[in-house]
Amino acid sequence: MFGFLKKSGKPESAEAQEAPAAAPATEAARPSWSERLKAGLSRTRQQFGGGLAGLFGRRKIDEDLLEELESTLLMADCGVEATTHLLDEARKRWKRDKLENAEELQGALAEALTETLAPLEAPLSVDGHRPFIIMIAGVNGAGKTTSIGKLAKYFQSQGKSVLLAAGDTFRAAAREQLVTWGERNNVTVIAQDGGDAAAVIFDAVNAARARGIDVVLADTAGRLPTQLHLMEEIAKVRRVIAKAEPSGPHEVLLVLDANIGQNALTQVKAFDAAIGVTGLVLTKLDGTAKGGVVAAIARQCPKPLRFIGVGEGIDDLQPFRAGEFVEALFGPPADTRDGAA
Repeated sequence: MFGFLKKSGKPESAEAQEAPAAAPATEAARPSWSERLKAGLSRTRQQFGGGLAGLFGRRKIDEDLLEELESTLLMADCGVEATTHLLDEARKRWKRDKLENAEELQGALAEALTETLAPLEAPLSVDGHRPFIIMIAGVNGAGKTTSIGKLAKYFQSQGKSVLLAAGDTFRAAAREQLVTWGERNNVTVIAQDGGDAAAVIFDAVNAARARGIDVVLADTAGRLPTQLHLMEEIAKVRRVIAKAEPSGPHEVLLVLDANIGQNALTQVKAFDAAIGVTGLVLTKLDGTAKGGVVAAIARQCPKPLRFIGVGEGIDDLQPFRAGEFVEALFGPPADTRDGAA
């Protein structure tokens, strides 16, 4: 049952008692996640993989090619450190494996990128605690509230019960948006008009415990890392969660907008210092050519990349898998193309 609850716990809206509308008949024909991922990464692929396509082929490997490759990686927002690392790896494989042309170098680069991103691949398990409390943070516009709705759907698909805490008490629109997502997912939202974010989340944790809920998704107001008083406030929210549940929060997710590219690194470092980030959600990869920032994160801020988002659909947020991500950029390995064994 869905309910919009004030701090008192009394239902405020009865019209949301209905179950979500049935999926349209065309839903069955929806592309698979791998197809949606490839489509969602098309802009980055045009900058990254597509740009590389102009370099690769039967062209001979030389230093001029590597210089062009460096420019392409930087344009995709891989950052200097990740670009240098990937070029070094490509150069090593060129010499070691006696690669002859740029097409072979592309395969070596894909392998190097997969290895670079592999440490970020760490799917989130919520089986260790009940309720498992997930605190969500990020700057305004990163897609926090939308991501919470999608995460609720994801955990429900795993058979988990979910409760949402509307901890963004600054913006009425954020609360209303979360309530809409709650209705869509058929889950309860704990909210109040204005007030203290920490108090809302404290009540949500207690409500989840009383109801035997598996997962609590706690929204927080968007803030910039430079707003020190707001960063202190979110640190307070984390401390209050720990008072409600000494073992919590069990996960602190930072939502990042892929469009900001290298600025994501600054956000990771600032929020990590304030609240101890344990995982990342990278949204809006379908709207940017800067997907190479994943490589920059892997080299400079290697926090687990729990989920990536490549669309507006409720199931367009999925766990990050390094090999799947690289294949969406480069295509399948050469030895599997065109039916090759």
